[in-house]
Amino acid sequence: MTIKQVQYESCLAEYANTTGAIALLKQYRFYLEMLPSLRRADESVITIPLPVVRLRQSKYNHSELTATATQLSCDVAILMCDPEWKIKTGVEIIIFIHRPNEDFSDLLKRWRQTQVLLDKDYEWLLPSSYQHILNEGANKLYPLFVVFDETSERIKLGLQGASLPFVNETLSRGNEEDAVESLSS
Repeated sequence: MTIKQVQYESCLAEYANTTGAIALLKQYRFYLEMLPSLRRADESVITIPLPVVRLRQSKYNHSELTATATQLSCDVAILMCDPEWKIKTGVEIIIFIHRPNEDFSDLLKRWRQTQVLLDKDYEWLLPSSYQHILNEGANKLYPLFVVFDETSERIKLGLQGASLPFVNETLSRGNEEDAVESLSS
């Protein structure tokens, strides 16, 4: 079986919401434990669907910096934020949802491209409600892959072999029908 666009879109929409992102992290406990505050989890997470970063690079003589906005090839970035101080911590979880017609090499390539881009000096372009938060770079990037029951065993085996964490997302029939309805209207 193959992944349907509606499955991808449903997950993207769910994880764009803080509640959905936290529910995803609950499926991978190691990342859930990285939340600065479990009691104030909704204030400890900033989600950015289809994220964009501003890459800063030195120009020719190294005295002048240039900044270029670049869209990452991941699906959602989850930034940890201290709810008391309202500052971003050094932990960033990068979500990759298995897309329709995407094979293992394509999925892995998206992670590698993101690693290369975020190895530079960068800052996140945040939603307007979070623009007051200091958000430069990370101390550590953590990938999390989302696969489905219909995802090929080859892809799951490849992620496991590459020591990359993944969760299997099972969409209920009602969620899938709601997503189809919202996409068609």
